[in-house]
Amino acid sequence: MIRKTSGLAAILAMVFLNINGMRSQEIGIFDNHLDIGAVKNEGSVTYNEEEQVYTITGSGTNMWFGEDEFHYLWKAIQGDFILRARLEFTGEGTDPHRKIGWIVRNNLAPDSPHVNAAIHGDGLTSLQYRESKGADTQEVVSENKAPDVVQLERRGNTFIMSTAKFGEAFTSVEVEMDLRNEVFAGLYISAHNPEVVEKAVFKNVRISKPAPEDLVPYRDYLGSRLEVMNVETGERKVLMTSGHSIQAPNWTKEGQLIYNSNGWLYKYDLESGKVSMLNTGFASSNNNDHVMSFDESKIAISHHNPEDNGNSSIYYLSVAGSENPVKVTKDGVGASYAHGWSPDAREILFTGDRNGQYDIYKANVATGEEKQLTNTKTLDDGSEFSPDGKYIYFNSNRTGTMQVWRMQPDGSEETQITTDELNDWFPHISPDGKQMIFISFPKEVPSGDHPFYKRCLLRLMPADGGGEAKVIAYIYGGQGTINVPSWSPDGKYVAFVTNSN
Repeated sequence: MIRKTSGLAAILAMVFLNINGMRSQEIGIFDNHLDIGAVKNEGSVTYNEEEQVYTITGSGTNMWFGEDEFHYLWKAIQGDFILRARLEFTGEGTDPHRKIGWIVRNNLAPDSPHVNAAIHGDGLTSLQYRESKGADTQEVVSENKAPDVVQLERRGNTFIMSTAKFGEAFTSVEVEMDLRNEVFAGLYISAHNPEVVEKAVFKNVRISKPAPEDLVPYRDYLGSRLEVMNVETGERKVLMTSGHSIQAPNWTKEGQLIYNSNGWLYKYDLESGKVSMLNTGFASSNNNDHVMSFDESKIAISHHNPEDNGNSSIYYLSVAGSENPVKVTKDGVGASYAHGWSPDAREILFTGDRNGQYDIYKANVATGEEKQLTNTKTLDDGSEFSPDGKYIYFNSNRTGTMQVWRMQPDGSEETQITTDELNDWFPHISPDGKQMIFISFPKEVPSGDHPFYKRCLLRLMPADGGGEAKVIAYIYGGQGTINVPSWSPDGKYVAFVTNSN
């Protein structure tokens, strides 16, 4: 009995060691990594947790014909998904056919059916696939050359590869493939030379589970990621993930992000990572239209007031919180959604439902007196003062698509800033007044709508409209992503929310 017990204890000890070893190989958002096929030189993965960057090395003869050899960083996943990363090789490399990208496989065998978004060392970009076990690999070649942003999306049996040079729009190709519902999905590298070990770096790595087709907006919600991004480089970091819908982060000079969730406002502390509630007293049904004054002494909120037929009404309170927010808009005038303060904090800009249409208004904070600034049968929304108070920026679909406009503080000289086929919402001006960031919905989305859970872009351009809009983030989000001003005080970063089921 003693020997049997000792033997059992030894076995259990080995099991626990193995479990710990397996856990130690869970890297970032992935489950594990290994070499696929008869790779001569072992590959590796390192993860920089602070920067959220993956570095993968790998060898391998090829990923073609009936078998593959490569190093694989993988995660088990079911159903539809969106895989996205910014990637690049390290060094000049040996073989022009070395490749990196995303690959989705039925299993970890070298001859598994798969779909592979492949970027080659010589710039060739192709969506490769093996239809059955051991079959020869086929491909659809993209016109895009040497991209550094790669997305691979599954919609049922349709696999879509979208690629771009950072800052540009996606180019897409697709293929129909009957892979399992439960697959392995991940990043890879293959040297295309058994004697060589190549290296690549992967940034802004995201795996998103999109909304199901039967999701009911404003009743059903996906989870959220609170992110920050370096505006100059486009490099992003996830600060927090939540099973709740969190929306619209404001960035304070005190190093906090104020966001809304389930009718309440919360504060995320950038130094400690702790979350606390912002006391809004009786205002417990706040939507994502909240905005701080320029001096950050006050915050305007949009609370669905039960005493006014549940309409969104505008209040303000101290940024520190208050049991008794002060009401600005009057009862019975229609729904009101706060978007901006005047630099002197005497007026609040808002979108108002008045006379059967939504226009831009401003209200005197002390008296509640309103002044209408725009007057169109279409939608005007998302108004915000420039830091110097010279202009009001807003978005309007009066020309057919939603575009960014600006006007004088009295509503005169309305001027269109953006002119393209995308639908541009919520312009936010940098603290120095020189740049503007906004969210762009695809042209398939109705111009008057800014829904949840779409494949969107965050774009940057000069605030005076004197330059091209540059993509700085490829996201899955939409409503609640960047509804409010979210620049860091030094103008180097922005905060926003993305989504995943």
